[in-house]
Amino acid sequence: MAILTRSPRTDEPLIEPAPAAAPPRRSSQGIVLAASLLAFFVISLDGSVVNVALPAISDSLSGSMADLQWIVDGYTLMFAAFMLTAGTFSDRIGASRAYAWGLGLFTAASLACGIAPNLATLIGARMIQGGAAALMVPASLALIRQTYSDPGKRARAIAIWTAAGSVAVALGPVVGGMLTSGLSWRAVFYLNLPVGALGLALLTRITASPRRQAPIDVLSQLSVVASLSSLTYAVIEGGREGWGSLTVLGSLVLTVVAALVFVTRQQRLDHPMVPLSIFKSRTVVVCLAAGFSINAVFYGAIFLLGMYFQQVRGASPISTGAMFIPMCALISVVNMASVKLAGRKGAWLPMTIGQLIMTAGSLLMLTVTSSTAYLIPVLLLVPIGLGGGFAVPSLTAAIMENIDGERAGTAAAMLNTFRQVGSCIAVAAFGALIADTAHFQRGMNTSFVISVVMLLATAAATGLLLPRLTKKTSK
Repeated sequence: MAILTRSPRTDEPLIEPAPAAAPPRRSSQGIVLAASLLAFFVISLDGSVVNVALPAISDSLSGSMADLQWIVDGYTLMFAAFMLTAGTFSDRIGASRAYAWGLGLFTAASLACGIAPNLATLIGARMIQGGAAALMVPASLALIRQTYSDPGKRARAIAIWTAAGSVAVALGPVVGGMLTSGLSWRAVFYLNLPVGALGLALLTRITASPRRQAPIDVLSQLSVVASLSSLTYAVIEGGREGWGSLTVLGSLVLTVVAALVFVTRQQRLDHPMVPLSIFKSRTVVVCLAAGFSINAVFYGAIFLLGMYFQQVRGASPISTGAMFIPMCALISVVNMASVKLAGRKGAWLPMTIGQLIMTAGSLLMLTVTSSTAYLIPVLLLVPIGLGGGFAVPSLTAAIMENIDGERAGTAAAMLNTFRQVGSCIAVAAFGALIADTAHFQRGMNTSFVISVVMLLATAAATGLLLPRLTKKTSK
């Protein structure tokens, strides 16, 4: 007898032989959940923990602003670039194996970051970390989906998995500040070593996942990496070399050419990595744009204020980390409030409210100067974190509920890709604007003006388009 299940990434039917053993016991489910939580926690933590350590890294390795941007963006760039292929690779070799490969590579790259003798080694290791993180995310979710057969228990497990990411984002700046001040910036990366060892130990107690024949389109993947890498390079180096330099202009041309190669490739394939027809859905387009803006503003603000507190105000890393506590503390709390409101009124409402709250926080940031009392920017960061935490769960629900089941995995991967690209481009662009320390204030103000414009545009699109689509769908 065979069991009909669905692929964790694409929801395509998958025939598996009936298991010889009984369904997983509660203890084995707990092990799978613990292993999956570790993966998402450490990935989310690494996305924010490094920001507070950047000035210390700059002093230790003599890094410029562009170098610091690459330390952050090297990780985010590879995370975004490999997200679309990671789910397919996980299906192909099995979720448990993909998780093990990803976690092992992530842990080794973390060690390389910690012992890096120079900036080139550190940036290269950060890129490997990002690629490994992209592999771990869909694999950890797939493990949960395969292990929890009961829909209610599976939903609770995924909710716990999501909450772990929110907690990690909140703790990142604080942990980064404590480790950098108490030990060294290198301790930020050494922190991943025991976590990785524990995750790999847990994997030895998990049954190997089934494999599925899933084609990997190498040309499409290479074109995505080339396009995102050249765009990020152009934005970062444009602030240092000037936008008219041949290197920057050449990078922009490469960005366009690689993007065209990707689009052309998707049009010709019978089973494309990203079916272009998915962009005919206004819900998908609005959600992708909103995800880009929310991540850009949230992580852009963390980057800007981390530099502001330490380079402009002279705060220590641990003090800087503590200043992000109010911003991040409410994220996991408002996550649940967003879900409840979306259930009553529709996803569009918490999405719109969240983006408008972030807009207000970004607008008020324009009042912050080098002589502003410390408490003011600390409090003004709160609506940025609060709004983002309120919008994201409903944003995810909206795109998943308005897409065909067989494309749910693709839509989720696309959303995560757009969100990571938003973070990457924001750090690149905002870092370029504040690169000239003599005009730091002007660069920071320009960055928040850009944030306000982006959020107003996506909030308007959310409020005007998503309600109409919901009414239309319900008829």
